[in-house]
Amino acid sequence: MSYIKQIESLVILQDIDKEMGDLEKTLEAAPKEVETLKERLEIQENQRKQVEEKLKILQEQDEKLTKELEEDQAKLKKSKNKLMMVENSKEYHAIMREIDTLEKNSRLKEEEKLTLEEELDTQQRLLDALNEEISKISGELQQKEDALDKIINRCESRIKELKEKRAEFAKQIPPPILSRYEFIRARLSNPVIVPVEDSICTGCHISIPPQTYIELQKGLQILSCPNCQRLIYWKNHFEVE
Repeated sequence: MSYIKQIESLVILQDIDKEMGDLEKTLEAAPKEVETLKERLEIQENQRKQVEEKLKILQEQDEKLTKELEEDQAKLKKSKNKLMMVENSKEYHAIMREIDTLEKNSRLKEEEKLTLEEELDTQQRLLDALNEEISKISGELQQKEDALDKIINRCESRIKELKEKRAEFAKQIPPPILSRYEFIRARLSNPVIVPVEDSICTGCHISIPPQTYIELQKGLQILSCPNCQRLIYWKNHFEVE
């Protein structure tokens, strides 16, 4: 195989590896997005449960206060009726003290009920907001779950195609060159093979030695950048091709 064909095969191999790497990242990220939404949903549902429990307690307290206020009003009415039938001042003052106590207790309970109703309103608005957020997350989660299988199937199918294509091109590259490519790929991030333009390696953006640049221009063998160790080729060879 000619020098130019070897470079072409290596570049194609690199493109295949890059696409496979991107697809594998997608396969890894897609389920994480679903898991993240599930975690968010669980947090919101736990908060909703806490708010619902608090609302239940507040409602029970409100019902209890309402009942007590009704009972106090009945007692107050009864005491006022008794006041109309008193026969002496001693009995009169006793009933008045009873009425004062009942009215004072009623005022305190009414203030407590007002505070309770404000808290009930706050918690109800919080529950409404949580329900809205849970509905939103649930809808998004459903969409992600529906799309997840399609994403996985598409990525796995494409990866299978790329592996077959990669095997074909790998056969076209001499084993020593392929081994160098694989060795570098395992230790450096993409790209592994890069063009040199005006004696500058486009992988590390550092000038290569003049003698190496001369050898590269001859196009007789595949060389490595002395600085970053990536495989390099002269860009002009492909402009001519």
